[in-house]
Amino acid sequence: MTNTPTSQHRQFLARVGRLPSWSVLAAGTLVGGLFGGAYGMLTPPTYTATSYVVAVPAGTTESNSALGFAQAYGRVATQLAVLADAQKRAGVPVRTLQRSVQAATSPDAPMVAVSATSSRPGLASTMANAVSHALTRQANGAQDSTHVQLVQFSKAVKPTEPTSASSAVTGLVGASAGGLLCGLALLARPRGTRQDDDPAPAASVPGPAAAADAQGKRGKR
Repeated sequence: MTNTPTSQHRQFLARVGRLPSWSVLAAGTLVGGLFGGAYGMLTPPTYTATSYVVAVPAGTTESNSALGFAQAYGRVATQLAVLADAQKRAGVPVRTLQRSVQAATSPDAPMVAVSATSSRPGLASTMANAVSHALTRQANGAQDSTHVQLVQFSKAVKPTEPTSASSAVTGLVGASAGGLLCGLALLARPRGTRQDDDPAPAASVPGPAAAADAQGKRGKR
């Protein structure tokens, strides 16, 4: 008879259940650590560089207005109009900028942080500076109507250390995941050793002699 996927799964859990618990956990932790470490070694490191621009009120404009415009500029920093203006300075296509560049704002300060991520540290800083420069130029082009000027606060510098997880960290994560999965498998293992395909033991029925003896005892009473 062909085993169904459910019966095969139960048979696998039964075989796992026969092994010592410590060996299953150790094997899962070891395999998970190996896979996690290999992933960290084969994945190229990534670097992140960040450039900062600040919104400055012009004339008698209130500071709250500059804060509001900074929030707006943070939302448009990764839009196509800004990225298309920055692609020539960055030396990469717009699609690459869309995947690599992010913008963040602060609720307390009129500042926009433009971050770029790349496997090359020099390219990461170049993209961040190119997008912040394009954003500043477009924002200052509308300064007469907004009465807010966008100023370069800090340029992105070439990062010296990767921001991606190292192979040691990914190995620890993989080991933890492998141990956890094996622990769950141990919890789900069947408690009994009888397979589902084995026939259940038949109920015992008293023989004729034992039945007659029991009836005789009841008659004497």
